[in-house]
Amino acid sequence: MKILLVTAMAVALVIPLSAHHSFAAEYDSSKPIFMQGKVTKIEWMNPHARFYLDVKDDKGNVTNWEMEMGSPNGLMRQGWLRNAMKVGDIVNVEAYAAKDGTNLGNVRRVKLTDGRRLFAGSSNDGGPQP
Repeated sequence: MKILLVTAMAVALVIPLSAHHSFAAEYDSSKPIFMQGKVTKIEWMNPHARFYLDVKDDKGNVTNWEMEMGSPNGLMRQGWLRNAMKVGDIVNVEAYAAKDGTNLGNVRRVKLTDGRRLFAGSSNDGGPQP
């Protein structure tokens, strides 16, 4: 029974760690992307906050993008509040594209509807740039 409990605890600790990834493993720092879209969903949770964005192309086709940011705690240190961005907001995003070509980006900055540009905790760099 004791061995079973220890094994279960070890598995519980390893599973969240395996879900975390490095920037270099998933994103391409040589492929910055810039887009504007409508926020469709926001997930304010660890280890990374995320939001989803409907982006229209030149032909009017809409694609939903998953945008990964820093941790909620790190975002708050950069000036974010939980309600800084809301579903339905139109935002501009500076991000890095996923290596696998999926609609996934690691966000560097977001320009909010009120005009503020907030650093979004991209894993690729150390913080706000001038």
